[in-house]
Amino acid sequence: YFGGQSEHWIIFSVAFLLAQTAALHRIQAWSNVTETQVQTLTRDRAVGQVAFSASLLASGSGHTGPFNTDTTLVFRGVVSNIGNAYNPHTGIFTAPVRGAYHFEFYVFGSGGSPGSVVGLTKNGEHIFLGQQVQSTGWGSGSNGATLLLEAGDVVFLRLWPDRRIYDDPSRYNTFSGHLLFPM
Repeated sequence: YFGGQSEHWIIFSVAFLLAQTAALHRIQAWSNVTETQVQTLTRDRAVGQVAFSASLLASGSGHTGPFNTDTTLVFRGVVSNIGNAYNPHTGIFTAPVRGAYHFEFYVFGSGGSPGSVVGLTKNGEHIFLGQQVQSTGWGSGSNGATLLLEAGDVVFLRLWPDRRIYDDPSRYNTFSGHLLFPM
């Protein structure tokens, strides 16, 4: 009589231990997934803090250009540079991570010749153009783009040859960008 109960007890105990072991493995797997998700969110939050906005001149006023070749514009009046991906000494934004980024720019110039023509450039390739061309008075142009960038890709603005832009303390010429989301 007692021996039969012992066998049942052993079978029950083994089954219980197997069930507990399986449950422990499921909990451990869930914990690993959760830990990976937390690490991803932490990384994305850290690198997701990328945004800048700058004006062409930090002080003073005057024309930039015309030059006889494409010229990278250096926006020195930095208003914000979260993540330090924009270099105010070179005018170049360098993507810190792979992701979708949005850029916008505004150009301003006086009427007559030459007009104001500025191109958004990614890794040396022309993307979009902003321009202001009119016979008299002052005018502005703007454009923007959302770009998929790899870590290390560069984005900047080029003043086209034989063109010029005007800026003063009102800060008409601006260049801004930010990471929408990492990928």
